[in-house]
Amino acid sequence: MVLMKVALLQLDPLVGDLAGNLRQLRAAAEDAAAAGARLLLGTELGIIGYPPRDLLLRAGVAEACEAAVAAFASTLAPELVALIGLPRREADGSLRNSIALCRDGRIECFFDKRLLPTYDVFDERRHFMPGTGPLCFELDGRRIGVLLCEDLWQATDVPIDRVYLEDPVETLRQDDCSLVLVSSASPFVLEKRARHRSRLSDVARSLDAMLVSVNQVGANDELIFDGGSTVVAPDGTLLHEGACWNEQVDVVELDSLEAVEPAVVSPESELFNALVLGVRDYCRKTGHTDVAIGLSGGIDSALVATIAAAALGPEHVSGYLMPSRHSSLGSLEDARELADRLGLAAAIEAPIDPLHVAARNAFTEAFVEPTGITDENLQARLRGLLLMAHANQTGALILTTGNKSELAVGYCTLYGDMCGGVSVLGDLLKTQVYALSRWLNREHASAGFQRAPIPVNSIEKPPSAELRPDQQDSDSLPPYEHLDELIRWWVDEEASPETIREQSSLPPEEVERFLGLIDRQEYKRHQAPIVLKLSPRSFGRGRPMPIASRWAPASD
Repeated sequence: MVLMKVALLQLDPLVGDLAGNLRQLRAAAEDAAAAGARLLLGTELGIIGYPPRDLLLRAGVAEACEAAVAAFASTLAPELVALIGLPRREADGSLRNSIALCRDGRIECFFDKRLLPTYDVFDERRHFMPGTGPLCFELDGRRIGVLLCEDLWQATDVPIDRVYLEDPVETLRQDDCSLVLVSSASPFVLEKRARHRSRLSDVARSLDAMLVSVNQVGANDELIFDGGSTVVAPDGTLLHEGACWNEQVDVVELDSLEAVEPAVVSPESELFNALVLGVRDYCRKTGHTDVAIGLSGGIDSALVATIAAAALGPEHVSGYLMPSRHSSLGSLEDARELADRLGLAAAIEAPIDPLHVAARNAFTEAFVEPTGITDENLQARLRGLLLMAHANQTGALILTTGNKSELAVGYCTLYGDMCGGVSVLGDLLKTQVYALSRWLNREHASAGFQRAPIPVNSIEKPPSAELRPDQQDSDSLPPYEHLDELIRWWVDEEASPETIREQSSLPPEEVERFLGLIDRQEYKRHQAPIVLKLSPRSFGRGRPMPIASRWAPASD
């Protein structure tokens, strides 16, 4: 049996950009050939990018994808064999999620995905029919199996109960393959990588076969892909682990690999890299070069500005300081210090008090003097008005600064602080915001900053919306460590109210109050910008809850 070099094409496709993705594949194939590769392994649906969603319903899309892969095969170097992911249409009109075996200048055959996930953000049954054909081929004396993403993972890397009626891994066991190739587009979730390693090792041992896995990198809409291509020996030993967060073509000589230790990465490092990639790719793929953020002097806006500066460069980030009559001098100073530490392109000061007075007068003349939450929301909406006007005038993308804890209980204002295109922290709990901010200041050099980016006072002072005199978040909310605990159980784990009452640090009556509050805020979340996904259950596509609903947690 000859030595085989496999090229892992860890690429960042733009959904729908067939010409651009094809150029990317050809450049990667040239690099792989120069490194002596024999076999190229691309990512799931790599020619169109994942997830294509209802773009697949448009006439001619699947056919154009197959034509693009055929064009790639026709120019492939004679010594190369490639596996390239694509959607394809069968004679009966149905679609398959497939990977094409390209050899000798043509598409030789297809391997079709059998397990089509319909949980979390996935809805592949909406577009595809499951495959039933063979899962292996022969090359240079090796019998090689092919699995597409869920065919291997089978929901083992997410906290849900999912049972499939067939197991493609068992099918490969009968085919007696010595090498199994896994093509994936598996979105990032915090600490998911360790679960993926464990699954790969378990399957390698069960099949007594070497496993080679490649994963998409980059971000498409709210989904972030971390890459991290992997090779595992038949005994489950880790032999190769590619870098995360960047495009790369790894060429590995399978028979000469030796055991390596898995990379040890902190949760904060994972979150920071994921958010930076999410912001950078969203802007690049939608054509935005600049962003703007409302800087309150608080920790949330400071963290968003820091992530944006790392993603795009501080020269492409503008901050708006919009104090009201209730804003403290300290908050204004903290916002100015943040802009200075980051070197932002601009720190625009636009006090909202003149607008607030005019709006109050107009409302009073038309109806009644605004008080309480009406007046607080009026201020937030005036800030949103200024930010959106900036977006209209400059073409900049507005990044919202609310976190998951606030989105959960509705501690945010529609058409106010929720105005914008991307919710950067919408899947990050407030306690995680604090942890990530402290990590960034402590590890600022490794994060690419010359000094700690976030003012200490923004981290240490009590959080406040500053929409009324002496306001603090604790006036309306329990301690964030207790609220976040409840959100994890109710949103992330879908635990029962009884379990939460037993385990929560909050009194039972407070548990009932906030569980109900979380559910009643669904109407706000349906109008929120896209939320960059970091957790198993983020707000957005992966959690389609009803708005008009009478179900309520049972109270014993």
